[in-house]
Amino acid sequence: MFVWLASYPKSGNTMVRSLLAAYFFSNDGIFNFDLIKNIKQFPNISLFENLGIDINNDDEIIKNYIKVQESFCDKNSVQFLKTHSYLFNFYNKYSFTNLNNSIGTIYIVRDPRNVVTSYARFANISEEDAAMRMIDEIYIGGDLNNKNIADRTKTWVGTWAQNFNSWKSFTYQERYLLIKYEDLIKNTEKIFLKILEFVHKLDNSTFKINNEKFYNVIKTVSFKNMKDLEKKIGFSESKIDEKTGKKIPFFNLGPDNDWKKNLDSNLRKKIEISFKKEMVELGYL
Repeated sequence: MFVWLASYPKSGNTMVRSLLAAYFFSNDGIFNFDLIKNIKQFPNISLFENLGIDINNDDEIIKNYIKVQESFCDKNSVQFLKTHSYLFNFYNKYSFTNLNNSIGTIYIVRDPRNVVTSYARFANISEEDAAMRMIDEIYIGGDLNNKNIADRTKTWVGTWAQNFNSWKSFTYQERYLLIKYEDLIKNTEKIFLKILEFVHKLDNSTFKINNEKFYNVIKTVSFKNMKDLEKKIGFSESKIDEKTGKKIPFFNLGPDNDWKKNLDSNLRKKIEISFKKEMVELGYL
């Protein structure tokens, strides 16, 4: 059964995924980039190709989301899946997932004024373009000629607000945990403990923490450590700058990304107006 690690892009999903991967898929809790591969991203275009689904037809892909999930869902254990998709129901008949495959979601949210600057650097676009994507864009990816799986895969992210609001439907089954990136950075130990407790609650299993492993995870899954690792060995999820041919650092400013210093005032106002309801709800305004 799937526990979704859901978020809008550049909101802290990779850090949550790294924490969980280091704890559940290592013997000692010491993080490395290979561990993160144990938590796959969905959708992934190769999964649809492997089942013979026509990847040139968006409707065929969307209506087979659940079929693809069923093809690798283990009903007897917890599986983590990362997604940047919103929890859609296209045409009131094509759902992103269902409760036969999914037992809950951990939703990671970040102040959209900081998302816009981080997203711009990651995608190598202007901050104005990044802001407009957050306000208006429905999907990312979908370039079937691209060699990168993430760029080949069309992901229906929705707008920033749509993404955030859609996943709250899991609250009605008490299967929803909201994590604010800012809290995760400031108090990683407390928030990660909260995440582990939530996972064990979903799994109906006894929660007993492995203290040595837990503190190794906290020590090695830090923004600084992951940034240093990327400098040493690279990170497969970073993008290529088409102009220079060089990789754009995935781990750039992290907690030092401060919209008060970095974001144009007109863009700030545009974001605050567009997402006022959600930002007030989250305490960002």
